[in-house]
Amino acid sequence: MAEPSIKNSKILITGGAGFIGSNLAEALIKDNEIVVVDDLSMGKKENLPQGANLHFIEHSIADYDFMSTLLETWKFDYIFLLAAVASVADTIVRPAETHIINQDANLNVLETIRTNKLPVKKILFSSSAAVYGNNPELPKKETSPIDPLSPYAVDKFATERFVIDYGRLYDIPTVATRFFNVYGPKQNPKSPYSGVLSLILAAIKSGSEFHFYGDGNQTRDFVFIKDVVSALIILMCSDDAMYDVFNVATGQSNSLINVSGIFENITGEKLIATFGPMRTGDIRDSLADISKLRELGYLPKYSIEEGLSEYYQNN
Repeated sequence: MAEPSIKNSKILITGGAGFIGSNLAEALIKDNEIVVVDDLSMGKKENLPQGANLHFIEHSIADYDFMSTLLETWKFDYIFLLAAVASVADTIVRPAETHIINQDANLNVLETIRTNKLPVKKILFSSSAAVYGNNPELPKKETSPIDPLSPYAVDKFATERFVIDYGRLYDIPTVATRFFNVYGPKQNPKSPYSGVLSLILAAIKSGSEFHFYGDGNQTRDFVFIKDVVSALIILMCSDDAMYDVFNVATGQSNSLINVSGIFENITGEKLIATFGPMRTGDIRDSLADISKLRELGYLPKYSIEEGLSEYYQNN
């Protein structure tokens, strides 16, 4: 089955200069007009594809008047709400400030669309597997218990509900995702919320130490960025993806030790590893049930070996 595509559309990507947003922009720019709003607090302008179809605006989504005017002026067909303060630690230190970005700014987008009756084909909000917390049940289903353990996770779950319920109540086409451990090119190892794989790769390339919290046998559902972009486009195009939330992952788990060994084989270099106690609050094992997304035609194409190899070659 051919993958769906978005064409001849006006698309807004908040946080579009970040890791996931910039890869999404690259996939969509050929056939669409893309507007990226990003304050560059975590993203990089150089992540963005070049071309006349791209309109980059360095601005905070927390400027409600600016965002409302942008939405009313452009009347976007599709909106991807990816902007966030993605550092869990930062949300613990600054819960009220980060709440404005991670929830209120997204609510402002919904309110602007509702009150102005703006036509939109689909709005997608990017949530996180962090909403599941430390519940030991595996694999995580969208119906699994929710136990957010940080302001970041609380805001993600609350905004999920706003997005889904705004859709139902006001007839706005909406959908939400829960990303698991996404990795790939343009991931910034200097980011405070960078995926562990980018940190392992950076340590191997620089010959510096990498510290495992625990024995390294903790497992994660690592999903390559191109599979994530494929999932996002499927969810935007599918009429069956409406007023609901979907796990975005592979349905396979790998330990950190196994992943570091694959990187060693790819690079021909050894990782200098140190080990210590697990961090309080860290999840031992994570695995997604992706059957809901599979029913829409999603099929992850990248094995962990293939994804890590392409990541290394393009990093």
